[in-house]
Amino acid sequence: MKRILLVPLFLSMFSFLSASSLNVGADAPAVTATTETGAELNLADAYKQNTYTLVYFYPKAFTGGCTAQGCSLRDAYEKLSTQGVAVIGVSTDSAETQKKFKDAERFPFTLLADTDKKVMKAFGQSGILFASRQAYLIKDGKIVYADHKGSTAKQAQDILDWLAQHQK
Repeated sequence: MKRILLVPLFLSMFSFLSASSLNVGADAPAVTATTETGAELNLADAYKQNTYTLVYFYPKAFTGGCTAQGCSLRDAYEKLSTQGVAVIGVSTDSAETQKKFKDAERFPFTLLADTDKKVMKAFGQSGILFASRQAYLIKDGKIVYADHKGSTAKQAQDILDWLAQHQK
């Protein structure tokens, strides 16, 4: 009986601690994080260097959904690049794990090791355990597309579809 009462209490704690994710029109966070190589990357600089920057979040390297999400972006990387999209993946995995994940899946884009959850929090995630699967397309320092539910195998197609509808 006690266990049944604890479940709603436990779940309510997480809803209380949840943050509000950023929406279209918001300024894109200008935070610095560590890449899979151990180098520092300032996201504000990445936004300035590219027409679009896709910052996508995934909970854990080497898991089914996260691998499908990354492979979707890998497989469409050439199409995304020709549309001016730079891709940056973010999870709370260590730089070493991110490097192994990138190498194993042959990702041609940067992965950030957000071990201090600074990037997650800047994008409005609660930062309790792992990153929530989300994606943000940024242009001129503003969020122009926000996917709060998180795609997996269709992540790249969702971005390409949005670009097809919004680029003139």
